[in-house]
Amino acid sequence: MNNLEGKVAIVTGSGRGIGRAVALKLARHGAKVVVNDLDMAPAEEVIAEIRALGSDAVACCGNVAAADFGERCVKTALDAFGRIDIIVNNAGFTWDNVIQKMSDEQWDAIIDCHLKAPFLLLRAAFPYLREAAKAEAEAGQEVFRKVINISSIAGTQGNVGQANYSSAKAGLIGLTKTLAKEWGRLKVNVNCVAFAAIETRLTQAVAPGEVKTVSVEGREIRVGVPADKVAAAAAQIPMGRLGTIEEAAGSVYMFCIPESNYVSGQTIICGGGRGGF
Repeated sequence: MNNLEGKVAIVTGSGRGIGRAVALKLARHGAKVVVNDLDMAPAEEVIAEIRALGSDAVACCGNVAAADFGERCVKTALDAFGRIDIIVNNAGFTWDNVIQKMSDEQWDAIIDCHLKAPFLLLRAAFPYLREAAKAEAEAGQEVFRKVINISSIAGTQGNVGQANYSSAKAGLIGLTKTLAKEWGRLKVNVNCVAFAAIETRLTQAVAPGEVKTVSVEGREIRVGVPADKVAAAAAQIPMGRLGTIEEAAGSVYMFCIPESNYVSGQTIICGGGRGGF
């Protein structure tokens, strides 16, 4: 079913994990995609996968929190495909510590990535969204566009060691509700998906004493969760397991399709029955 045929999506953080799954899900249903990652290599791999599906994609790589990223990403989409229909603010990472040990750098890096970056991209997209909506209204057309912000149950409930991440994800829910009110007149649906435990490289099980890291802008960030804690998290989920990245992508996809045209300002929790406000 190509119910996104002719649509163009921007998906940040789509070189790996949930973002990659979202990009591929949208492409399977006909959308063209602007793929973003810090590094070009994973972005190029996703672009190749999308083209193999019969759709098209281009890359806009770099740090989503950079001052020029929003403008650059919007320009990439418009130069390559001439329109923007879907924006998925997904890029992110975690850098945990209890508040008394959390540095200014830790706080700022996570707030910038998870809250400021979506603000910058959406602000940059506004002139196009306004002009497109105006032209369509004058032509008697009703065209809906979609914004999906990715939050977390850390943002709805808080989480020990994640004052920075929880604050950013809670703020993103507030941004979602505000833009749903500001942009309703433009026929833009703005919604939010809050994930619980999803199987990604950030949540992979690690053995006692094992340390895994990823490099983010020159910082070595620890990833992975002790295996016993992964098992404990799964036990708290009514469905009895962590979610897959494909299931995570499905919850984003629901907000992208025409059936959700009258849904805006909402946050759904993709957590197998775990979570809540």
